[in-house]
Amino acid sequence: MSDKERAAWSGPEGARAFASVVAATDWLLGYPFVFRALAAGHIDDRHVLVDYGCGPGTVAAHAARLLGARVIGVDTSPEMLALARASGTAVAEYHLVEGGRATGLPDGCADAVMCNHVLASLPTEEAVLSVFAEVRRLLRPDGLFVLLATDPACAGTEYASLRVGEPGEVYGPGDRLTVRLLLTDGTWQEMPNHAWPAAVHPPLLERAGFGDVVQHHPAVDEALLIADPDLARSRPWAAERARPPLVVTTARAR
Repeated sequence: MSDKERAAWSGPEGARAFASVVAATDWLLGYPFVFRALAAGHIDDRHVLVDYGCGPGTVAAHAARLLGARVIGVDTSPEMLALARASGTAVAEYHLVEGGRATGLPDGCADAVMCNHVLASLPTEEAVLSVFAEVRRLLRPDGLFVLLATDPACAGTEYASLRVGEPGEVYGPGDRLTVRLLLTDGTWQEMPNHAWPAAVHPPLLERAGFGDVVQHHPAVDEALLIADPDLARSRPWAAERARPPLVVTTARAR
């Protein structure tokens, strides 16, 4: 493991590196579909949306502007939250997750929660269930949960801004894999992650108190209708067309 990989996103330097991830594939096939699911769930300026694992707050801010909702960002990293607070975004407030709990947020405070690329940092089923349980605590009954994750079934494919795992490898739940992400300076950041195949999401969500679980693998042709037009026209997206790498899962708190 290289020093760059070992550092991952920890500490101030790691937080700054994460903030400079290009994320082109995510902005084509991921985040627009998360926002679409939230809008379809009628999340608007009357509602509270929590971004669990908000990082530097970029996606949370976009959701606040797009949906008009009161957005609250939470994260386990003080450095990420410091970057988010300093960015002057449209996010209403930020909270640190300590001991698995979002500090300062009461039970049932959220109408919806989105969780983008958090599963990859979780090494065990118990850790995944713990995050899902905290999301369930934050949600009111029948509140909407939207989960975005990479699909390890697409291991080894070179996408516009990422590669998940190694070519030819098959990854089971919790298996270690390396994700490569393109940074704005043209270099690639390697990060040790964990595989959570799409098929394991629904049963774990149901164990954590969710129902009405639906999964969707967004495709490029769909994305051309809802993603940023300049981004959509910026490249042919050949790999993304051949093997869409992301999965969006929605569920309702029981």
